[in-house]
Amino acid sequence: MKDLQSILFGVSLREVIGSTQLQVNDIQIDSRKISSGCVFVAIKGAQVDGHAFIETAIEKGATVIVCEQLPTTINSAITYLVVENAQEAVAIMAHQFYNEPSTKVKLVGVTGTNGKTTVATLLFKLFSEFGYHCGLVSTVQNQIGETIIPSTHTTPDAIQLNALLNKMVEAGCTHVFMECSSHAIHQHRITGLQFVGGAFTNITHDHLDYHQTFEAYLEVKKAFFDHLPSSAFALSNLDDKNGANMLLDTKAKKLTYALHAPANYKGKILENQLTGLVMLVNDKEVHCRLIGTFNAYNFLAVYGIAIQLGEPSEKVLIALSALTGAEGRFDYIISASNIIGIVDYAHTPDALENVLTTIAKLRKGDEDVITVVGCGGDRDKTKRPIMAQVACDLSTRVLLTSDNPRSEDPNDILNDMENGLTSAAKRKYIKIVDRREAIKTAISFAKAGDIILVAGKGHEKYQEIKGVKTHFDDKEELLNLFKELDK
Repeated sequence: MKDLQSILFGVSLREVIGSTQLQVNDIQIDSRKISSGCVFVAIKGAQVDGHAFIETAIEKGATVIVCEQLPTTINSAITYLVVENAQEAVAIMAHQFYNEPSTKVKLVGVTGTNGKTTVATLLFKLFSEFGYHCGLVSTVQNQIGETIIPSTHTTPDAIQLNALLNKMVEAGCTHVFMECSSHAIHQHRITGLQFVGGAFTNITHDHLDYHQTFEAYLEVKKAFFDHLPSSAFALSNLDDKNGANMLLDTKAKKLTYALHAPANYKGKILENQLTGLVMLVNDKEVHCRLIGTFNAYNFLAVYGIAIQLGEPSEKVLIALSALTGAEGRFDYIISASNIIGIVDYAHTPDALENVLTTIAKLRKGDEDVITVVGCGGDRDKTKRPIMAQVACDLSTRVLLTSDNPRSEDPNDILNDMENGLTSAAKRKYIKIVDRREAIKTAISFAKAGDIILVAGKGHEKYQEIKGVKTHFDDKEELLNLFKELDK
């Protein structure tokens, strides 16, 4: 039980009806989870307005209602708290309810379009290797030490997130590394959390179905750094054209990393092969098992954060050199007949270009690059033709296929992808709606030495079609089809 007044500290209240001198046992934004003595926060979501469920919440035992608009009928036994922004309010309240867990760990946030998962995962692995008990909040999974908790969103909602952080504190975690998506920032899921530092990877075309304009998307990412305290550090990729902009208004200690521009953490690629990268990092040569220029940036981000968290440079470089990246990020296997299969989460034009450019640099001769790619349904439609064009520009052959069509007809998605293709690109692709068949067909096209990229799903283990998720794992499919090929 918690005293209501104690969890309201920092919440901007427009109106209070009823008493705040009471105890509450839970906070919920889902009326289905309400129990006796709960606080119900009515959130206006994109699909559902929580205000429509206020009466249901009261019937189930809610004693406090937090809302942006009062209901037409006021129950004299209920306390009503009217706020300007319910998403912001619930985040602050959840942080207080769970005993301010972010203040009891070293919490680092990673934001950007691409690279968040790899950077957060590498940090988790690195600091675990150093002997710290760590927590991870990522797209792939949430983790407390060795305990894995499946992830459904890049960042959980504010209540789930603070509950998770509290579990990490109770488990003895000292460091927590978290992906901070643009949705999480905009929806105040991370509001109220105390970060010791934050890092920016890059920003490219993505999530415009939600943010509407690139400028709005950019401002949301920047808002993360704007709210960091002076006691924190802010580390930004200076080679990204918006990297310097991220640091303009932050109170935090400003730091940079780059491969080309002068920076606090400077890298230079000496070798880039399938066995990994050889780099100069602040004039120290290091070999690592990560592959590609995009991973050189991820390496520098992790290195910079580790230094800011007080770890010695040489110790960090030695440990980082042995680590592998996150599941489904440039994850490759080689068949017995010497066909290379690469699975990558690339689901934006820039990420796909990065992976295919890396593959081009790794080619030793005239090997074909065969790309299997799709675009998610009910998501940003404007990137579909761009994704298809990038794939055709940088591949020998392209198979356009399904990638979580959700409520959309997959044929409509593929039509959107092909509509923007140039005449030259149209000679390179075929459409196969069934993803398994597309991967199988890609393998049938390949000869020894060729490279097959299966892009878009990465770590995901499902296909979502018409609201139903069925098991589907790109890497598993490749492995099984390679085994059949090599019998």
